[in-house]
Amino acid sequence: MRSHYCGQLNETLVDQTVTLCGWVHRRRDHGGVIFLDMRDRDGIAQVVVDPDTAEAFATADRARSEFVLRVSGRVRLRPEGTQNPKMPTGMIEVLAKDVEVLNTAATPPFQLDEHGKVGEEVRLKHRYIDLRRPEMIEKLRLRSRISHHVRAFLEGQGFLDIETPILTRATPEGARDYLVPSRTHPGSFFALPQSPQLFKQLLMVAGFDRYYQIAKCFRDEDLRADRQPEFTQIDIEASFVEEGDIMGVTETMIRELFQDVLDVELPEFPRMTWADAMDRYGSDKPDLRIPLMLADVDDLMKQVDFQVFSGPANAADGRVAALKVPGGASMSRKVIDDYTKFVGIYGAKGLAWIKVNERAKGLEGLQSPIVKFMENVIEELLDRIGAEDGDIVFFGADKTNVVNEALGALRVKLGEDLNLYTRDWAPLWVVDFPMFESDDNGRLSPLHHPFTSPSCSPEELKANPAAALSRAYDMVLNGTELGGGSIRIHDQQMQSTVFEILGIGEEEAREKFGFLLDALHYGAPPHGGLAFGLDRLVMLMAGSRTIREVIAFPKTQSAACLMTDAPGEVSGEQLRELNIRLRQKAKVEGQE
Repeated sequence: MRSHYCGQLNETLVDQTVTLCGWVHRRRDHGGVIFLDMRDRDGIAQVVVDPDTAEAFATADRARSEFVLRVSGRVRLRPEGTQNPKMPTGMIEVLAKDVEVLNTAATPPFQLDEHGKVGEEVRLKHRYIDLRRPEMIEKLRLRSRISHHVRAFLEGQGFLDIETPILTRATPEGARDYLVPSRTHPGSFFALPQSPQLFKQLLMVAGFDRYYQIAKCFRDEDLRADRQPEFTQIDIEASFVEEGDIMGVTETMIRELFQDVLDVELPEFPRMTWADAMDRYGSDKPDLRIPLMLADVDDLMKQVDFQVFSGPANAADGRVAALKVPGGASMSRKVIDDYTKFVGIYGAKGLAWIKVNERAKGLEGLQSPIVKFMENVIEELLDRIGAEDGDIVFFGADKTNVVNEALGALRVKLGEDLNLYTRDWAPLWVVDFPMFESDDNGRLSPLHHPFTSPSCSPEELKANPAAALSRAYDMVLNGTELGGGSIRIHDQQMQSTVFEILGIGEEEAREKFGFLLDALHYGAPPHGGLAFGLDRLVMLMAGSRTIREVIAFPKTQSAACLMTDAPGEVSGEQLRELNIRLRQKAKVEGQE
């Protein structure tokens, strides 16, 4: 029905007849001449309709915003003074000969160029309108280019695109499963995969050697800006590899992706241990664009006459850390109070601080309610953190995980608020993760998943599991975890040892993972892989703030689709087919 897309028109087509199909982006009546801005996925073209073509003019006269039109006409240069060099089609226009209304449109719930004036709920309810915005089209076009590049790169490296099941069984992988009732097996349930983890390992046992998949994954967990209940992974697995092999091929893929798609040459990816990342940045995904770092001051605080500091400093699971902000002494008390409230979100009971106004004057040159408790260590403290006149120093004192989360988040917020970024892109690898983490009761759980290989023998792992490191690695970019992976356990004895440490007995292991344990008996090769979050990758490359902006039909924070009203109720007949009965809440007077 068309000869060209609107955005394809340029000066090379002058005097040629073209046919366009698209939506009315804007209509203007200038003294009897009608101007229509026609829009499709490739861009906007200006169409001129004058009264000489009576039928076309009459049709254009009744066209309104978002009407679907088909226009034929001659391409010509715009008159001098009306050209728009900032617009790809801004040097030309189409003098219409025929205008056909393919469909009318009701007044849209919001104008595309005024989307910022309506709430996100309105835009998600009418997502098909929101997706017409050029910005949204560009983001999804970028997503398509990224997927294409990833496929081409991995195919070129010998990886095979293999699909894995969507209906599988529930396995503990760190999040709540979405369950699907089985009609043919009453009382039994499928689970939607949190990842293709077990299947890709089985593909390695089967001998496919190099696998990839752009896979849908599902997790029933609380949502945030970079999390959705259904998301997309770039899933990669290979046999006869070590950490450096997987890290090398995936780093090359990302570097080439940025070069080809964004014309950005990423710097070298440094490697940082998990312990160093937590110690210096309070996070296992540090944003290295921000030059602020945490400094340990536990040893200096053990003897101070200030229980808020000395208590955590002397506790086995405590930490006292300092965060220096150059030039921050000019902060008002209100700003400091706002930051105190902010760290409270992460469990911090307060936020101690010292303003360094004039160091040469000793204590008189410092401003803080806590200085009087630290007279004997203040000079050594300021020397250690490199404090200079005009700086402010914030302190965190609590359990180690609280201090890390609170000061790590404060560091990122300060970077945003004060625009402390030193570069556009800061990638790195975080390595040497702990194998396990413990809860308040001392119960161990895998930091990643129970199929991650430790960097020690089964005997060493059993002797001191809390100190064991894993063969895991995460790729981080600008404070966002792009992807994580590990060398997997390929030995049945090691897998059984890990299950034993996690309190998973032989019977439970057989019930949940019997097929994997069986496979490990039949010649499983050494293997490992990595999974990227495609949505997060696109979000970063598009410069968006949430992954909802780069997913065609996302869910809300409550995991609902406003457009389709999902999830929704189902009929009694459907429930009966599935042998499911909904429990009704009996209403009693004054209570349920």
